[in-house]
Amino acid sequence: MANQHGQRAAPRPIVVVGSSNIDFIMKMERLPARDETVTGARFAQALGGKGANQAVAAGRALAGVAAGGVVLVSCLGDDPYAQQMLAECRASGVCTDYVWCEKDIPSGAALVMIGEGGHNYISVAPGANGRLTPARIDAVRDLIAGAAWVLVQFEIPPESVLRLLDVAAETATPVVWNYAPANPFDAAALERVSVVIANEPEAGALTGIAVTDVASATAAARRMRELGAGTGIVTLGAHGSVIAAASGVSHVPAFPVEAVDTTAAGDTYCGCLVAALAEGLPLLEAARVASAAGALCVQRLGAQPSIPWRQEIQAFLAARAERR
Repeated sequence: MANQHGQRAAPRPIVVVGSSNIDFIMKMERLPARDETVTGARFAQALGGKGANQAVAAGRALAGVAAGGVVLVSCLGDDPYAQQMLAECRASGVCTDYVWCEKDIPSGAALVMIGEGGHNYISVAPGANGRLTPARIDAVRDLIAGAAWVLVQFEIPPESVLRLLDVAAETATPVVWNYAPANPFDAAALERVSVVIANEPEAGALTGIAVTDVASATAAARRMRELGAGTGIVTLGAHGSVIAAASGVSHVPAFPVEAVDTTAAGDTYCGCLVAALAEGLPLLEAARVASAAGALCVQRLGAQPSIPWRQEIQAFLAARAERR
């Protein structure tokens, strides 16, 4: 698009506002029951946090593309992990100029136990993520105003999410809100959301509809629109995703793969969906790209180490197209 002087306007970035964590992972044959100890686990340490994961996913999905890039807005602590997290984001094409490093507090941390089928238990200590306050949102108002899309989750203070929605509405910036993890909030806020994305339990918490299959996911996605969101998306893991938009409701099937670890699969879906939308892909085509990225993600261990690059996603989709 050219401006009034005939010059081509610079592409607008994707701005991801959210958490950054270090993940401590135990991979085991099965998840323990309450008060039970399961031995023989494999330990790994990886970078994570929903905000950082989604930024990395978008950055890798846009690798080599002349787009506006990806900017992460987040808070880290003063521990040794902070520089490691910043370096990984930058290596994935993510601008970290708006990541604050806080004193006298650790970076966010997550304990992740992974069992059969890649299913997991996750516990998060927010640490410095709690320092991403509404005042920090106001400090990046101009960045939000110049964004193509803003992507946000719920691993930061709820009042900061609501302030972000206000600022985005005031600056006419479209927002994709990944309602994860599920937290109480005023449903009227959805009127300021272009796209809301939730998995089965999150969609249930948001809409009051128990999501167990494609039919109930369809009802929940429709309910998201009734609550005010422009588009409602319910992700169903191996059963794909259901998308309720102004044009109607669609089911996008998943790509069948053997899951090793589902950690960050939803984050990969969200980041790649927004990246595809920023490139100008239609919603359903963008969802197919996001589904392919999620399928690649679950075949590897760890959050950010499992997030695929653009070339991998394109090769995966091309191989599936040849098999039709």
